[in-house]
Amino acid sequence: MKTVADRMASYACSLRYEDLPRNVVHEVKRRVIDSLGCALGGYYAKPSQIAMKIARAVTCPSGRRGGTPGARVLGTSIKTSPDMAAFANGTMVRYLDYNDTYLSKEPAHPSDNIPAALAVAEAQHATGPELITAIVIGYEIQCRFCDAASLRTRGWDHVTYGIFSTVLVAARLLKLIPEQTVHALGLAGVANIALRQTRVGELSMWKASAFANVARNGIFAALLAKEGMSGPSPIFEGEKAFWSLVSGPFELGPLAGRNGAFKILDTYIKYYPAEYHAQSAIDAALELRPRVSIQQITSITIRTFDAAVEIIASGPEKWRPKTRETADHSLPYCVAVALIDGEIGLAQFSERRIADPRLYRLMEKIQVVADARLNNQYPAAIPNLIEITLKDGTTQTRQVDYPRGHPQNPMTDMEVEEKFTGLCHGLMAKRRIRQVLDRLWELEKIKDTAEVLSLFSGIKRHSR
Repeated sequence: MKTVADRMASYACSLRYEDLPRNVVHEVKRRVIDSLGCALGGYYAKPSQIAMKIARAVTCPSGRRGGTPGARVLGTSIKTSPDMAAFANGTMVRYLDYNDTYLSKEPAHPSDNIPAALAVAEAQHATGPELITAIVIGYEIQCRFCDAASLRTRGWDHVTYGIFSTVLVAARLLKLIPEQTVHALGLAGVANIALRQTRVGELSMWKASAFANVARNGIFAALLAKEGMSGPSPIFEGEKAFWSLVSGPFELGPLAGRNGAFKILDTYIKYYPAEYHAQSAIDAALELRPRVSIQQITSITIRTFDAAVEIIASGPEKWRPKTRETADHSLPYCVAVALIDGEIGLAQFSERRIADPRLYRLMEKIQVVADARLNNQYPAAIPNLIEITLKDGTTQTRQVDYPRGHPQNPMTDMEVEEKFTGLCHGLMAKRRIRQVLDRLWELEKIKDTAEVLSLFSGIKRHSR
């Protein structure tokens, strides 16, 4: 019988651009625009600058280092190795917690695969259709894993599934044959199991780099396999392998082929720069705000589902966040700042804003309650119900099931462009932003994907 690795390798090597429906290709372009916008928004963040500094130490002035073609760090003239480019660019994409999401038995941010795809595609001078196909593979594999088994309940971080998706993205762009791809999966999987501690307690800068690191290692494993390195096998079914030690046995669902139900269509673009389980709560809070006076609030009850309680409302740090990383993963903080400010943007997660004592006084009036009815709706819906009680005894209630950006309430192309433009503000001239967007909407027509990151040359050097 074929192993899971055999099946995935066969899929990654055989999927054709011609198999992709138009709406799938269009969603890839939306995700590339969204991800690159997120990267620019996080360009000057400290984790991004650290990652950029490390990548600069592996520069390739001639475009090659050790026989491996180089790839660009976004917004710079730096050419580094593909794995380091994926690490630097991936950190930028992830920093703001604003890139897309998929929720199932395990959560994921499948657009984290895009920096890996861009890096290898550039180094290989892949075409736009080749890049698009690789990105679809990344989404398909990671989301199918998330459907198959939970990792967080066993103490592992969701980025662990990303090692398999990114190695297949890289293998496809490197044109590995199925046998080499199976070895790449073994090399990547045996050495890159990530701990859930990344998302427990006061969150650190590493949150931005956790997936970028597995993407770096996924590319490295694919490069090793290309040169003939063999890997441990079977990586899933073996005696001391993934099933026995990490996930438990699972059934990987059908992988979409020609005109199939591709998983990218089930993923969500974020409307707010906050953890996805809070998105509908933010919507509800903003809708309630005109109906209440902050001074008149006596209590706020947020009814939600178990995953939201566990991920963004448990532990004392979520009730008094000190870092951006913790604040955007705090349900009470997101609701409180939405009610006070009437908006949720990058400014709501600045160090100065997080330190405002008014926010903590309001958060003290919040309780988060797990609701069995809402839990039954998750993850098909992302339901949050907010009930605000006022001093006169009256209550205001609002429930939102599908936040803006969910497949049941999708953002328009114009809204995706507006998000991109806002994240680029101060970094590129408006005319230049329009030119970049027009070219990215034609991604399938690009003959050499080295052009994609070159569109972002000349980023203005100033603090946001």
